[in-house]
Amino acid sequence: MPSSVPSFAELLGQCERSAVHLELRDSYAPTDRFEAWKRGERIDWEDRASWWHSYDQLITDTVARGVAIRRARVVSEPVSDYIRWEHYVTRANVTAGEEVRWLPRRRATSIALPGNDFWLFDGTLLRVHHFSGDGVVVEDEITADPEAVKLCSAAFEAVWERAIPHHLYEI
Repeated sequence: MPSSVPSFAELLGQCERSAVHLELRDSYAPTDRFEAWKRGERIDWEDRASWWHSYDQLITDTVARGVAIRRARVVSEPVSDYIRWEHYVTRANVTAGEEVRWLPRRRATSIALPGNDFWLFDGTLLRVHHFSGDGVVVEDEITADPEAVKLCSAAFEAVWERAIPHHLYEI
């Protein structure tokens, strides 16, 4: 049965002003790239063809259309190996055109945070990620529920205002 959830590329393609992403987990399902990093393999940032992916191009094309893309990560400190790796590979996100900030979890205590990671498109449509305990996405949900949109928008903006820009957040 085909999924009724539009793809990320479709959602971003329909976006006109902004797309924001809030990440709340300290680890996600391991990937081959993460495992390689743990073995000590590093990206040759000078060889763009070796690390530039279709996601990076999608972000670049979307930003070129005038859409602001912001990503905020709430992280426990000391950071997990997974977050250390995410910080390392975030150079690709920034190169593609995303603005990225990091908020130590201890500074998020007074923020009402949703229970799930999400993308919010143009402040009206949410793509909510539901994860298993080991960080595997088990379902994405699309909603325009005004209460959920209001909570997620407010949470993202509160995190964004307190968070540290990527180039200043040292791990």
